[in-house]
Amino acid sequence: MQNIDKAAVQSFLYRQIEEWDTAKNNYEALKRVKVKEFDLGGAIVKVQFNPARIVSSAAKVDTKSLKERKCFLCEANRPAVQEGLEWGDYTILVNPFPIFPKHLTIPANEHIQQLISGRIADMMRLAKVLEDYVVFYNGPKCGASAPDHMHFQAGNTGFMPVGEWLHSAKRLNIMHCGDGRLCLIEKGMPQSCFVIEASSVESGSRIFDRLYSALTIPEGEPEPMLNILCIYYAGVWNLLVFPRKKHRPDCYFKEGDDNILISPASVDMGGVFITPLEKDFEKIKAADLQNIYDEVCLSLSEVKTIADKIK
Repeated sequence: MQNIDKAAVQSFLYRQIEEWDTAKNNYEALKRVKVKEFDLGGAIVKVQFNPARIVSSAAKVDTKSLKERKCFLCEANRPAVQEGLEWGDYTILVNPFPIFPKHLTIPANEHIQQLISGRIADMMRLAKVLEDYVVFYNGPKCGASAPDHMHFQAGNTGFMPVGEWLHSAKRLNIMHCGDGRLCLIEKGMPQSCFVIEASSVESGSRIFDRLYSALTIPEGEPEPMLNILCIYYAGVWNLLVFPRKKHRPDCYFKEGDDNILISPASVDMGGVFITPLEKDFEKIKAADLQNIYDEVCLSLSEVKTIADKIK
């Protein structure tokens, strides 16, 4: 794989923002987005008003719509100004519709379906290469706006509150494997999830495979519903796996004052809710955010049932 370091990625990011008007305008606009915070049981959650993200939040991901549009992650369909950094079977791109001050998209070079099975080791190695970034994966029905093309995304660390949540979260050990362990978050986060801690790709990927095999695959779907955040720091990987039971909350489909256009993905799981409409940003309350987590994520008892299969 091409040797890519922190300096090369930063230089590439800044060069693309300077040369590509769409990216330049949206990164400039990002500096002016409105943000407010809520306390959900001791966990601070942010809400960002970001109009440019309407492209993702309102994306049509049904089979018919996907077939009728060109894949924007395929090299042949990207704007001529959009460059990439080659990394093995993937290409690192600047995301032109950012949530983070530094936001990357990393698609596979081949147009293949968005599936994490067999690719968790790639995700872990990518997190090590992209120093100072959190790498994340959105399942096909869990926030991916291009479920027909395998890709990861990455954003600068320190942006999502989830890092702070982890420091004080209560963990229940589920299993050990090599230099890694699987834990369940019992308390300290607004939703239930699993955490894999490992000092090697081998141990981390083996534990993930055990967890993955214990998750239920919905009828007619290619994989379990889930979001994943991957953080590499000081020689240790932390993989946060959020099992899901629903793609979008009921408020997404309601009309009038009851409508809230939020389509939760990994960034929302990490504590930053994205509202592309100002009316939602202004009216949203802490109870709305907790209701969304409760509606789309598995409950603690459901997560514990999965853990029991693994022990």
